[in-house]
Amino acid sequence: MDIKKVLEANEVLKGFDEEALNRLIHDSFEEEYSAGQVLVSHGQQMTFVGILVSGRAEVFIDSGKKSAPYGAIEAGQLFGEISLLTGEPAMADIIACESSRVIHIPHESLTREMGSNPLAARGLARLLKERLLARDDRPDEQTAMARARAASARRDDSSTDAVLVINVGSSSVKYAVFSGKERVTGGLVERIGQSDALIRHRGPAGKMEQPLEGDNHEAALKKVLGLITSPEYGALDRLEQLTAVGHRVVHGGVRFSESVLIDDNVMSEIARVSDLAPLHNPVNLLGIEICKRLLPPGVPQVAVFDTAFHATIPEHVHRYAIPRDFADDNQLRRFGFHGTSHKYVTQTAAAFLGEAPHVLKIISCHLGNGASVTAIDHGRSVDTSMGLTPLEGLIMGTRSGDLDPGLILHLFSKGKSTKEVETMLNKESGLKGLSGLSGDMRELEKAADAGHTGALLAVQSFCYRVRKYVGAYMASMSGLDVLVFTAGIGENSAGIRSRICHGLSCLGIEIDDEKNRSPIPVGQGAAAKIISSEESRVVVMVVPTDEESAIALETRHTLNRGGVSDILTARRDKPVPIGISAHHVHLCKEHVEALFGAGHKLTPRNELKQKGYFACEEVVNLVGPKGRVDRVRILGPERPVTQVEISRTEEFKLGIDAPIRASGDVKNSPGVILEGPNTSITLEEGVICAYRHIHMSPEDALAFGIRDKDVVRANVEGERSLIFGDVLVRVYPGWFLEMHIDTDEANAAEVSPGMTATIESIQKRA
Repeated sequence: MDIKKVLEANEVLKGFDEEALNRLIHDSFEEEYSAGQVLVSHGQQMTFVGILVSGRAEVFIDSGKKSAPYGAIEAGQLFGEISLLTGEPAMADIIACESSRVIHIPHESLTREMGSNPLAARGLARLLKERLLARDDRPDEQTAMARARAASARRDDSSTDAVLVINVGSSSVKYAVFSGKERVTGGLVERIGQSDALIRHRGPAGKMEQPLEGDNHEAALKKVLGLITSPEYGALDRLEQLTAVGHRVVHGGVRFSESVLIDDNVMSEIARVSDLAPLHNPVNLLGIEICKRLLPPGVPQVAVFDTAFHATIPEHVHRYAIPRDFADDNQLRRFGFHGTSHKYVTQTAAAFLGEAPHVLKIISCHLGNGASVTAIDHGRSVDTSMGLTPLEGLIMGTRSGDLDPGLILHLFSKGKSTKEVETMLNKESGLKGLSGLSGDMRELEKAADAGHTGALLAVQSFCYRVRKYVGAYMASMSGLDVLVFTAGIGENSAGIRSRICHGLSCLGIEIDDEKNRSPIPVGQGAAAKIISSEESRVVVMVVPTDEESAIALETRHTLNRGGVSDILTARRDKPVPIGISAHHVHLCKEHVEALFGAGHKLTPRNELKQKGYFACEEVVNLVGPKGRVDRVRILGPERPVTQVEISRTEEFKLGIDAPIRASGDVKNSPGVILEGPNTSITLEEGVICAYRHIHMSPEDALAFGIRDKDVVRANVEGERSLIFGDVLVRVYPGWFLEMHIDTDEANAAEVSPGMTATIESIQKRA
């Protein structure tokens, strides 16, 4: 098969220059399928665009029944192209109904070439526009996509790339090698620096254990790299086979809100914030430096930060009530930890339920020797129990958790030294201190059953503290969809889960005792179980965490984001105009007629830049518990659901606390009274502060190498250069390229209409 002729003949891909075609040919591969073979399976994470060169295939969106094909793919047609724009898994099975040949073009290669081949980008953008608009009119496809997300979480990753995960502690090195989602080898080096240092390793040939020759971390990592490539115990032939190395780094400070490729600047920043995690960051950095020396040139290293997931916690939550300047100068704020675990179980739980994380309110309870609870509102961490250090929050194995700061001052007044207080609160308190027996919950549950009063007190105190946080976070998020238990205690103790949930039926949390006691089913891929009763309004789940697997996944995502950086650098000549979003209201048909009279139609005042949208002559007044905001303009056309978008200062004026959400995402948001000329109506929900966001068309997205729902950083050039993070990208046919920030942010940053921004980097990619 002449791949070049196929690409040149394809109507959608016309427009690539000779050099681009040659690069695509080099990266692409062809495959033959016999009748009945699966080209793409439901829930498969798409990494390529396919061209059916010859033959015919049928599409089945109901993978369970296969009763009738949903459609067909004929020779010459593309498939899998929408995931290039959305990152979504395949919503259907595509099955060859006769002998067929397919060319696979990797997404990464196609994305790389689109930016410099505008003619080809326009051809693909036209196809994407047609298919996206058609999909909006097909509810069955929306249902199929929800099922595909759930199926995706249960699938084994077909990728065979090798990622080494390293977690360096003060006297240990934990490691694992992943091929796709499969852990192929791994182990632990412990008691580094002592005469009895030991390495325990598990590989394809089984387990082994032997003393460590050497007394430092470099000797340990040399041994690890040797074992993973040894003929007897390893999974690799040579270190050059590694796609990347992912390092757990405990503290990322205020700078890192996502995992990053490690360079000299990143290493300097990790060192700079080491005083915030003096027991962890220096040795995490040491592991990075040693690997840099020992690994072959060209093997990238990625830092995965425990604190990164919590970077979205709003300022009024993460600030301590101490002098502001002193706090800023010394980075004294609540950072939170266990972020990699909380993010992993959130995404796993959502996929298991067939939902996207950004439509759910989740509380994740990571309960182990170290324990924390996190409130996740629509995919973003909005509060967590740990603070500047892992000492704040829940009662833990040997850590005290929350206590009166005056108690620490009192300890000093009793002659305790800083070191003695630190040792007491971190190593002698918590479950161990309360029970006088042990910090291990397994031992305490047995002792409590036998009548040990200290053990019973420790168990009761632990469960009470978790229950208190769950109730508080439900109140702070104005509701809850999913409660997740994870980590050693959360996954394995049915009794602790039962004690925590006992009495929460008033909040809609009810567990089924039989489900709670049953083991997690085996062989589902994404292992999880639901333990809530049929009557429970909140889904209660047990989701095993796997921090090494999560680090491997984050490492791959970081490499994928890094592949777009060259495209974004090349597109700095394509500025993004900035629009200032004032407060406004979108009304549904029912509310238009209620406020302005039966049969009333919205009256266009002026067209907006986004095609099909307009400002209306009609205005309404907003009335809240504290005050009012008058003459707020309505934007058309009518929406399925009424929505009010306001600024932070207007929240205060009205006396409500609106969440930061994407437009249209109003579930469990606060309400407000709308005053119109005909009557007033009370919204039960619908008031939000909109994310910073960039509208763009499919053609723009292809040019930038960006996907729908990517979160990016944008640089606004002016008298002072400003970087705006957490900018949500929304892609839809016909949209005009424009970045929107609200009035408050524009005033604070001295940004005015007519200014432009450049997209600096992808911050997050789902």
